[in-house]
Amino acid sequence: MLQLCKSIRVAILGSLIFVAVISQAAPIQAALKAGAAKVDITNRDGLVNDPLHVRALVIDDGRQAVVILTLDVVSIGEIGHVKSDYLPKVRAQLKAELGIEPQNILVNTSHCHGIPVVDVDQRTVQAVREARQNMVPVTVGAGRGREERIMENRRLKLKNGKDADVRHAYSLPPDEEVVGVGPVDPDIGIVRIDKENGQTLAVLYQFACHPIMAVPNGGNTADITGFSSKVIEETLGGGAVALFLQGCGGDINPAFYKAVDYPRSAEPLGAMLGLSTLKALKEIKPSQNQQLKMINETLALPRRFDAPERLAAMQAEQTRLLQSLTGTSLNLKTFMPLAVKYNLNKDFPAYYSHSYLHEKMVGRDDLTHLDASNRRNMEAYIKNIQTMEQLTRIQTNMALVKKHQKTNEAAGKRTLEVEVVGLRIGDFVLATSPGEMVVQIGLNLKKASPHKLTFISGYTNGYIYYAPTTEQILSGEAQEDCDCLLAPEWQPLFEAKALDVLQRL
Repeated sequence: MLQLCKSIRVAILGSLIFVAVISQAAPIQAALKAGAAKVDITNRDGLVNDPLHVRALVIDDGRQAVVILTLDVVSIGEIGHVKSDYLPKVRAQLKAELGIEPQNILVNTSHCHGIPVVDVDQRTVQAVREARQNMVPVTVGAGRGREERIMENRRLKLKNGKDADVRHAYSLPPDEEVVGVGPVDPDIGIVRIDKENGQTLAVLYQFACHPIMAVPNGGNTADITGFSSKVIEETLGGGAVALFLQGCGGDINPAFYKAVDYPRSAEPLGAMLGLSTLKALKEIKPSQNQQLKMINETLALPRRFDAPERLAAMQAEQTRLLQSLTGTSLNLKTFMPLAVKYNLNKDFPAYYSHSYLHEKMVGRDDLTHLDASNRRNMEAYIKNIQTMEQLTRIQTNMALVKKHQKTNEAAGKRTLEVEVVGLRIGDFVLATSPGEMVVQIGLNLKKASPHKLTFISGYTNGYIYYAPTTEQILSGEAQEDCDCLLAPEWQPLFEAKALDVLQRL
């Protein structure tokens, strides 16, 4: 009898093990429903190169509906063409019409400089409405791609320990003054959302880079990320929607942003980003983790009020530079041909070599003295030009400091309230801020996060200008450091809050 019971126990245990193995091998059942849609928001008053869109993804786990919106615009409020009342208007209408809670709506802008239509809010609601109507059972999988060819950090580290940045607003420092550059983040965070038949419904992909390369004809464009989404959508087919989330791209430029030897074009860069996303996408399979969770909390960040001291330091440097300017014999008309000649042949710049050899043979050195004089004059002229370039950078940054000083003083309080959103879709985890966060913030949080697939996005649920690191704000030399409302203490406060949100996802 004892032996029989033992045999029965073994048989039952074996059956349980068999059932467990079958269960693990079985296909993942759809625990979520999702729908996606995109609506054209292109302003067509002028030349249009390619369309701008609002893309909507609605995901529902039976307990809550989460809405993710991506816009091909520069920001929500403050700069660009989307007004500051956009987000409250969209949230109110979606609550009234579809019952979607305002805190469950995440809106990320690509930060392209395209021009949208006036009624972006109504077209956004239309996109969500269409996505909600098209919801089907789905499974999700997450992964990471890589792209390092299309971007570069625009902060340049100088010999004097300060920073400059790569912008069209002003010229760059001399090459010999540049000793290093800042980091980039090559990760592409990806969520793959598939229908039950295996067809991809939507792709959510996140990357850090300013999409500001523009196109050769100067037309309205969604820029790099508009082209990358197009590549993904057309390759997948079946009406798949590719939603781009901008990362911590505050100091990340397109590669060769200031090129002058060939037309600048966002399309090749966008194609590379799209193809790199697709390469990683094909390796992503549905995960056992089908969790959906969103956390939306408010954080008070300190405003900066030391503008008088900063402006005084800038003005002192401005005065020093102005006083260093000297009179020069040359002007642009005489400098340019001399610069060409003296760089073409350093040994015999003024005339042909035989004249130099003739003077040497007869004991004269008239041409040698002429060269020395010309070189001194060119050096003085170049020094003035470089001083002028420094002055333009200071002038630009002083205007930004004054602008944000007025804004902070007019606010009537010492803090700035922002939304910090945490989002989990399966194994994909995201934390956000409305600031144009520099890439180091994202790298810090990704390293500290307990989740393998962690990604950090700025430009979300509002806009508060640049958010550099504490160290960068205190240095105050790059434009991001001056185009900023935040006090240096903002970084540890935000990082602590974001990490807390990440740990609770």
